Amino acid sequence: MHLRTKLLLSFACLALWQRPQPSFAQQSTPVVLNTDKLKSSVAYFNSLDTEEAVKNYVTNAQSADWMAQNVPLFECPDSAIQETYYYRWWTMRKHLKQTPDGYVFTEFITPMNHAGVHNTISSALGHHIYEARWLRNQQYLDEYIKFWLFVDPKQKKPHLHAFSSWLDDAVYNRYLVKPDLAFVQAVLPALNDDYRLWETERKLPNQMFWQFDVRDAMEESISGSRKAKNVRPTINSYMYGNAKALAAMAALVKNDSLTRKYKQKEKELKVLVQKNLWDEPASFFKVKYEAGPLCESREELGYIPWYFSLPNDKAKYAKQWEQLTDTAGFKAKWGLTTAERRAPTFRTHGSGHGCEWDGAVWPFATTQTLKGLANLLTQYKHQDGMSPQVYYDELRKYALSHQKNGVPYLGEYQDEKNGYWLKGDNPRSSFYNHSGFCDLVISDLVGLKPRTDNKVEVFPLVPAGKWAWFCLDNVPYHGKSITVLWDETGQKYGKGKGLRIYADGKQIYQGKDLKRALATLPG
Repeated sequence: MHLRTKLLLSFACLALWQRPQPSFAQQSTPVVLNTDKLKSSVAYFNSLDTEEAVKNYVTNAQSADWMAQNVPLFECPDSAIQETYYYRWWTMRKHLKQTPDGYVFTEFITPMNHAGVHNTISSALGHHIYEARWLRNQQYLDEYIKFWLFVDPKQKKPHLHAFSSWLDDAVYNRYLVKPDLAFVQAVLPALNDDYRLWETERKLPNQMFWQFDVRDAMEESISGSRKAKNVRPTINSYMYGNAKALAAMAALVKNDSLTRKYKQKEKELKVLVQKNLWDEPASFFKVKYEAGPLCESREELGYIPWYFSLPNDKAKYAKQWEQLTDTAGFKAKWGLTTAERRAPTFRTHGSGHGCEWDGAVWPFATTQTLKGLANLLTQYKHQDGMSPQVYYDELRKYALSHQKNGVPYLGEYQDEKNGYWLKGDNPRSSFYNHSGFCDLVISDLVGLKPRTDNKVEVFPLVPAGKWAWFCLDNVPYHGKSITVLWDETGQKYGKGKGLRIYADGKQIYQGKDLKRALATLPG
């Protein structure tokens, strides 16, 4: 290396090192809650991680201050959901890295051979964006999204398409929280190009998409293959969601031709998925093998179409959900299994890499299924026995699964009978950033539903009579700070009985019942 090049690199590194850290200064004041519970939780989590083997942008010592300035505050009577809420923000913060290419989030806390530059992996990108859209400092997501769209493609070996992705959908749903039209305008051409690339790589003559199970991040699944071009509900639902989002974003920037183009793709995929992947006798969406037939077994990935509200609102499709609460279906002691438990090949595949999606519980899939269930309960008339109680029970079970040896832990995947974290002794699995939880609490359990207009919609899935009180406070939304408060007796928070919504401390809604509410944001 020439001396001049060495000097330039040295100066560049010095400049990066000396770059001032963004301030954690308070940008908004909570209306009801304080940070005591948050800081107490963080102190406990830090005490369990004294070695702190990996330090990224926000260290353990800085985590309480960073979280106090960035994450919505939350409290409820359920200690499992309460603790897991702050634990998941605490673990996600560990994956935030400041790089010469901007901020990024990693998936594994340790370096991985199959990762791209900065140890980035795209398999859980959609989960990362859905979760981080609720952070107060959105510079992190601005740069992370642009990294995948503008930096990764320039690498010698790009990694965005190493895994199926619902990136476009996640970017649009992030816009619904932070309506930054200039950002949409900046990234829409790249998202359009990326969709076309997926069509080039994975689209079949019948207009559906194929994928290897390992490239769905679901290796060793019952329906899987690393060679056959199987048509899977995963990538086809993702591409439907992406087309739907691209049509909406194109409409935002008044690009009529692009809007029409993606509305047509959205319409076509909706029909194709329901026509080709629905198994009428089994009442379930399934993988269609390249050789022709549908998979013989039901798999949890069949619930992914509801993540994007793809299925028509018909009783025959809703019937699929009865498998969620069937112990011969997907219901197990420690969570939702990735294949139906009655399947002859349940938990038989295994993998040389120690990963299996043929039945074990994966938080990645649990997140998708719970989001789909929330959509069913808030958008569909046909619900086939599903209820807020079912949602709550599975979310709580998911929260309780975040433990190992009696202390908080998040790993890759679990035995459905005893909760043992498979690969739990491998350092790579600790703090595994491959799923979501906080978004499920904010947007689905409490029910803050992001919208394009100046309304605040709350559609809670807390079962009637379950909680006497809860509060979600200091939520950044449309440039305001939102508070959602439920107090059955009025004695917990001293604000009066019932459901209340505040924007920047100003009450904009008051109701006596815990049910869907709609309020107008102040100007």
